Amino acid sequence: MGPVELLHMSVFSQSFSPCGRFLAAGNNYGEIAVFSLSAALSPDATAANQKPVLTFTAHEGPVFSLLSTDVHLFSAGNGEISAWSWTELSKKNVKPLWTKRPNYKSSLEIPEINAMVINPRDNSLVVGGGDNNIHILDLEHGVFKAVLQGHSDYIHCVSVRDREAEILSGGEDGAVRMWDSRSSQCVHCIEVHKYESCARPHIGKWISCLTTDSDWMLCGGGPSLSLWHLRSLSPTSVFPLSGCQRQAAFYQDMILAVGEGAFVSHCLLGGEVKAQIPCTPQSLNTLQLNTNSTEHRVLTVGGSSDHIDVFTNLSYKAFSLSF
Repeated sequence: MGPVELLHMSVFSQSFSPCGRFLAAGNNYGEIAVFSLSAALSPDATAANQKPVLTFTAHEGPVFSLLSTDVHLFSAGNGEISAWSWTELSKKNVKPLWTKRPNYKSSLEIPEINAMVINPRDNSLVVGGGDNNIHILDLEHGVFKAVLQGHSDYIHCVSVRDREAEILSGGEDGAVRMWDSRSSQCVHCIEVHKYESCARPHIGKWISCLTTDSDWMLCGGGPSLSLWHLRSLSPTSVFPLSGCQRQAAFYQDMILAVGEGAFVSHCLLGGEVKAQIPCTPQSLNTLQLNTNSTEHRVLTVGGSSDHIDVFTNLSYKAFSLSF
């Protein structure tokens, strides 16, 4: 890859291997890079350990979503999902186990897939993207078994509350929809931009970031990042972060968020922004916490750069990995 491609690289997605020793990252050129965290974090690590142990082209379009199970890495490109074996990837074998396409209405349309999440309740893969629908892939039988219809524009993000058998989705139409995963029916629709405390009409109404933790939901995008109680369906805290937030996570008694701006925001549940930690990329798309391994417990963030910042301590960047 030449200097021009590197200059214009964006990292859109990340996923840690089940053992927690590897990190996979997907970029705008359809490539997936696999990094060895154990090598990069070792006391005698060199600059070479901050480069991928493996880079391969997985899709034609950008890799907007990556997700790992106990054995597989799922990747999503334009209109398709591929499954890879982590065992094979660690041996540098890059043949997909399978590639599947949701049942799109027209064979001509190739909608991008923006988000995927596993629903452990029925071992299915929940997929959201450019055709405004959520497609449910039964992982045991390898078939798409349901389509959830209701969004009027493309879907940016999906989340699962497995205790409640609920799927949540956020889209360009400004809606967060809550679905019953058993009946495939929409049970609630929250139009976040219609709540005065969250609305930012000068930016937009889309929802680009959504995550849940039992009875709580974080969402944001055009509207401010906000914390919602899902039993009362009301916002309890609104975070005064400028720009659009693209990913957020609950971490201990805090919330970590990334989006427009070269920093990770640390927020308290009550709504205050406690700290903003500088990062290499000028704008961020993805934030992941490695909970799969106590030995390699890190936070990694990526965005408008070929660099992925690694935090061993949340208050400062330790080093960067790069494509």
